Amino acid sequence: MSTPELSILFVCTGNICRSPTAEGVLRHQLEALGIADRVRVDSAGVQGWHAGEAPDERSQDHARKRGYELCDQRARALRPDDFERFDLLVAMDGGHLRELRRRCPAALQHRISLLPGEIEVPDPYYGGPDGFEHVLDLLESGCRRLAQIAAGRLS
Repeated sequence: MSTPELSILFVCTGNICRSPTAEGVLRHQLEALGIADRVRVDSAGVQGWHAGEAPDERSQDHARKRGYELCDQRARALRPDDFERFDLLVAMDGGHLRELRRRCPAALQHRISLLPGEIEVPDPYYGGPDGFEHVLDLLESGCRRLAQIAAGRLS
């Protein structure tokens, strides 16, 4: 396998709902475009509470119904070197965006953003099934745009 030419990290709070779902959705969309081997995709949480755990079962169930498999992922905390290792760090909401900007070296701030279209993805953790479906709707839209941007950068 060749070395990826682009790297993207999704970041949420604990890395068990939004960011692993985003990782799964983007991987799927990159595969559909035939560029999955050229883009490294990962996810992390600003907190390390769930490090080593699989994504939330509800996230996995809702994602699986749409054709995304998340079961092989494991939560991890954001690391200081992630700002150097990834070309793009995508925050799931404004709070994560602020936290990433706070931790990121000044020279690398340009690597941090929300999903294209300034999409903020609400936390479904304490809600019902509709919240997980809404997260998937937002992520499918935002990741579709992100996959197109990645394809453009790689062409």
